[in-house]
Amino acid sequence: MNPKHDKIKTVTAGKAERQGRLNKARQFLQSAEDLRDLYADDNLVADAPVTLYVHAGIAAADVICAHSLGKYAQGDSHQDAVKLLAAVDPTAAKLLDTLLHMKTRAGYGFDPISNTKLIQAERATRSLVERASS
Repeated sequence: MNPKHDKIKTVTAGKAERQGRLNKARQFLQSAEDLRDLYADDNLVADAPVTLYVHAGIAAADVICAHSLGKYAQGDSHQDAVKLLAAVDPTAAKLLDTLLHMKTRAGYGFDPISNTKLIQAERATRSLVERASS
């Protein structure tokens, strides 16, 4: 056991859980894209797609961990998911961390997410979903 991960609350995940989380990742990603397609100007709806990208990224990270470790993080802190993911894919962990840093502002902030952050969120999410799909 890795002492760094012993305190991370996890849930055991087999094939059904991996497939279910992957389906959710793909649904959130597709929903973000559909929402952006509905509006000519991303600035009008940037917060909603970023929130969906974050959820897609979290689900994809769960799949990556479940595939490699047979479990994924399920605690009160998303940073636990980043730590667990770093054990199997440090690059994916950085992508997830990038998304998580946008979560509060996109979902609860008063000012809109910038177009630069929207594009960054999309790229991070696509990479995570790709990694989870392979």
